[in-house]
Amino acid sequence: MFKLALASLWNRRTTAWLTVFSIAISTILLLGVERVRVQAQQNFANTISGTDLIVGARTGSTQLLLSSVFHIGALTNTLSWNSYQHLQQLPGVAWTIPMAMGDSVRGFPVVATNTDWFQHFQYGQQQNLEFAAGSPFSVLDTAVLGADVADKLGLDVGDPMTVSHGSGGMSFSDHDDHPFQIQGVLARTGTPIDQAVYIPLSGLGLVHGEYQPAADEHEHEHEHAHDHEHSASANAEPPVYTLSAVLIGLESKPMALRLVRDINTYQGEPLTAIMPGLALQEFWRTLQLFERALLIISVLVVITGLFGMLTTLLASLRERRREMAVLRSLGAGPATLFGLLVSEAVVLTAVGVSVGVGLLFTVLAIAAPWFQATLGFVVSPSWLSSTEWLYLGLILGAAILMSFIPAWRAYRNALADGLTVKL
Repeated sequence: MFKLALASLWNRRTTAWLTVFSIAISTILLLGVERVRVQAQQNFANTISGTDLIVGARTGSTQLLLSSVFHIGALTNTLSWNSYQHLQQLPGVAWTIPMAMGDSVRGFPVVATNTDWFQHFQYGQQQNLEFAAGSPFSVLDTAVLGADVADKLGLDVGDPMTVSHGSGGMSFSDHDDHPFQIQGVLARTGTPIDQAVYIPLSGLGLVHGEYQPAADEHEHEHEHAHDHEHSASANAEPPVYTLSAVLIGLESKPMALRLVRDINTYQGEPLTAIMPGLALQEFWRTLQLFERALLIISVLVVITGLFGMLTTLLASLRERRREMAVLRSLGAGPATLFGLLVSEAVVLTAVGVSVGVGLLFTVLAIAAPWFQATLGFVVSPSWLSSTEWLYLGLILGAAILMSFIPAWRAYRNALADGLTVKL
């Protein structure tokens, strides 16, 4: 039966290929939306790991998460250095990572922090940051680049770099009088970490005029750089006056809820403490309506493609009345003609779906570097998931059901015509 269906489709190959192409495009759109949705969630979830709390000035949890971790948007309020000292002294706090943002290097965000960032920050499945070249910054005028920054700007260890005031691609002024020297380049992580520049807090304070090192301090920074910001906690002169956010790791995970309540009710200044996992779930809930709209559009495109196949099969029936009569004269019963039409629909759909999956993998393989460089997350041409297999099965099942309409008409025509073709 399938051999006969293939021969019949080959005789009408132009129309058949157009139908296959329509189904392939529908498949690409449906699976592409699902693939981008799932892998975007995975990449967002893999960006931060092992951090129990993120603390910033009073703001929304989603805004704090996106700004501090994903470099999306900006935090208009800041928290004071005194509040950072308070957070360090809270019971159960194992480590803290201060972050000050707002500057950029040719469009890439600058994150001012200390060397605890390279020691404690984790991504993916609790993976530590590694260096592709060089080492963590050790003096106030050195910097570390993310992998994408180094590639796009063509910079390497030892090259000079100028920090500009302003972020998000809008630089208001360059800090030409305080250039930085690149001391390290991070290994690629496939997260927004690759798209940022990291400098010491004291370096940011220096370019902003907030921090003035002692005359002999610069000469000994290589030996004491790790202690600059920490010693400032006990001294009157901090490296910067305000911070954008603080990442906190706890000695015990169950303490997180109590500390969130304590920090959110801190009397020193209005603060917001969030747990990254819960904030990320809240973020995805806000996008559910958008995701459903994309899925509905994709399903409608698939239905349109299947209706195109149905229209093609129905339109061909009148032209094929003589073909059906010849098949009847060769001994084919009405049930055989019914099976022929269903087989043609199965072949068209199966080929269309296969072509669509092949084109999807090709597009993903070609566009993966663009996704990573532009959007900061990886979309890989990995094997089909169970949900994607379900979608393909539903497409094939819907095609079979829709093929019953022209198949039934062919069956009725065969019964009515006998060996006489009614023109």
